[in-house]
Amino acid sequence: MATRLVQINMKARDDSALGGFWAEVLGWGVSSEGPGVTNLEPEGFVYPDPVAVCVDLVLSPEPKTVKNRVHVDLATTSAAHQAEMVARLKELGATPADVGQGDVPWTVMADPEGNEFCVLDPRPLYRDTGPIAAVVVDCADPRAMARFWGEATDWTLHEVTDHHAVLRSAKGVGPYLRFPRTPDAKTVWNRVHLDIRPYPGDDLAAEAARLRTLGATVIDLGQDDVPWTVLADPEGNEFCLLTPS
Repeated sequence: MATRLVQINMKARDDSALGGFWAEVLGWGVSSEGPGVTNLEPEGFVYPDPVAVCVDLVLSPEPKTVKNRVHVDLATTSAAHQAEMVARLKELGATPADVGQGDVPWTVMADPEGNEFCVLDPRPLYRDTGPIAAVVVDCADPRAMARFWGEATDWTLHEVTDHHAVLRSAKGVGPYLRFPRTPDAKTVWNRVHLDIRPYPGDDLAAEAARLRTLGATVIDLGQDDVPWTVLADPEGNEFCLLTPS
């Protein structure tokens, strides 16, 4: 049994407006499965497919109070492309952000609701990922996170050190999943989290039980009666186990 990382769930005070921003950034199409939810995926995309990790924006009235522990890194192809992207993002409503990064070759920005993201300097590793180079999850122990997420999903471990871990779909397409070691501790629930989905024919309850044996815990965020299961990884990062599809 295994799961697939299929999408990022991002809470928003205005899901439609923030979805419009990210659709422009990524060049993706916009749809909605219902009120308060805006769905983004590439044009012509057949869900689910590891060639892309989609983005769901979900209405939430709670304000953002701390730096997100989950963010996206955007890929660029050249220094000129990076500069052009930063300028375009500012026109769309993004702002420069300081998260203590110091003098680095990438640019840290925040979307119109303050969600941090990075515009990377051009790197050969990310030349075929699509607009999202990596989904990044801050952590205290990259080795432990690589062990959990590598067993929880069918993604392949590419590199692991005491400072970071990198995974990618076993099919060798789409963005990477990266776990950098960071000193700041998790203090509130994550406004941005991962959604994973079992394969067709798999049993949701059995998969949830398997994830618990790997170190996940079941948590209650007031989700009421929903078809998915809300869990947390060994460092407390919330994620949703969706129904098999």
